[in-house]
Amino acid sequence: MGSCDPAQFWNSEHFILEEVTVNKQNIIQLAVAEKEVPVNTKNIMQQAIDEKVWGIASSFDIYHCNPETIRDADKIKQFVIELCDLIEMKRFQDTLVVNFGEDERVAGFSMVQLIETSLISAHFANLTDATYLDVFSCKPYDPEVVADFARKYFGGSEVITQVSLRR
Repeated sequence: MGSCDPAQFWNSEHFILEEVTVNKQNIIQLAVAEKEVPVNTKNIMQQAIDEKVWGIASSFDIYHCNPETIRDADKIKQFVIELCDLIEMKRFQDTLVVNFGEDERVAGFSMVQLIETSLISAHFANLTDATYLDVFSCKPYDPEVVADFARKYFGGSEVITQVSLRR
């Protein structure tokens, strides 16, 4: 198994790296503050290809999102279409978006989109205006492209990204 230095994926001129950790399961956790210039994480894609992993699983916690956007099912569906086009994933059937949660702490929309190579899902927390997005695919993709696009689309001010290579 190759070694992985999370710092190589981030350019501090473009992002403020608040925290970087790598645990024994090779999960990279990054706390990144907002700046406008995208960062190249193509190395994680190449690592996934070189190591012939099953897939890339990424989680994106996006804070301080635009309340109007995360409470609009049509905007959430449009996000999925645009994201899948951006990372070149083929959607399978329609996006499922459901608003539920009796407890105010968890109330909000949840979204599931099957893709040909796995799935994209998210929960949108009304109480905290946060988005919790997950992308898993056996087709390599650039997690930073997803993080940057999602943060901008939902109007978030901060994204915490976790990336795991599934073996």
